[in-house]
Amino acid sequence: MEKISLTVEALEAPVRADRYIAEHSDISRSRLKGDCTLLVNGKEAKLSKNVSEGDVISLEIAEVKGPEDIEPQKMDLDIIYEDDNVIVLNKAQGVVVHPAAGNFQGTLVNGLLDYVSGIEEEFDDDTVRPGIVHRLDKDTSGVIIIAKNPQTHEFLSRQFRDKTTRKTYVAIVRGRLPKKHDTIDTYIVRDRQNRKKFTVPSGTKGKQAVTEYQVEKEFGNYTFVSLFPHTGRTHQLRVHMQHLNAPILGDPVYSRSDSRFPDATLMLHAASLEIFIPGVETKMMFCAPVPERFKQVLDQLSTGDRQ
Repeated sequence: MEKISLTVEALEAPVRADRYIAEHSDISRSRLKGDCTLLVNGKEAKLSKNVSEGDVISLEIAEVKGPEDIEPQKMDLDIIYEDDNVIVLNKAQGVVVHPAAGNFQGTLVNGLLDYVSGIEEEFDDDTVRPGIVHRLDKDTSGVIIIAKNPQTHEFLSRQFRDKTTRKTYVAIVRGRLPKKHDTIDTYIVRDRQNRKKFTVPSGTKGKQAVTEYQVEKEFGNYTFVSLFPHTGRTHQLRVHMQHLNAPILGDPVYSRSDSRFPDATLMLHAASLEIFIPGVETKMMFCAPVPERFKQVLDQLSTGDRQ
């Protein structure tokens, strides 16, 4: 069972609870038609109930389940670190983190079920996402940490909720950023014309999203940049780069095909994660090296600079 809690922000007029939830979370209105319980200010309510500024929405919604038994599968896991409580991986581009409708094979969870002994029994109440603490998009590579038991899962999840982790991404974008170093602070909502996309609205509708960036090197109309998300909204980095008119190279959703690099795939990589793990007193930093796809593009851009 997935649980969310929202406090309704300033509104021009009351709106239906299901609409507000869909616009301020990752849960779509179609999913709300399933098995869920809604409370508004502690009282059970219908999804059609209008909510106003200051109302507290609590929602319990059944996880989207796939087949009863998600099969373990042999997978080449690029292991950065492992102990009795956690495993840290360098996720390859193209790998989906956990099973979802129409995609129950070849996910990271399938590989974990094969590799991590007993993880299925440890998380017997979550057959779809055992041990998954946070996610990376399918086409984003890099550092991801997985818990091997529920106690560790809560220990790690609390740090993500409290925003005490430090995540660093690198990206190659099409365009130049307005400053060498800056912080982007906007709101993000789901795009009403395309439910698979998110966008920056006018005003303060949606969820606040904050991204710090540092330009590492410029190559004409391309930029190699480090990104530091202070919040963890879906597609946040991709949306923010597009918002600054510098979409990430190879992004099939928020960018367009590039004439110089027509075969480029998403140039976004989770380079490092700083987090406490059980049994270690100091915060640890886990790093994943810049992948080959980045090196190839950067080499071409560097060669072009010298010509």
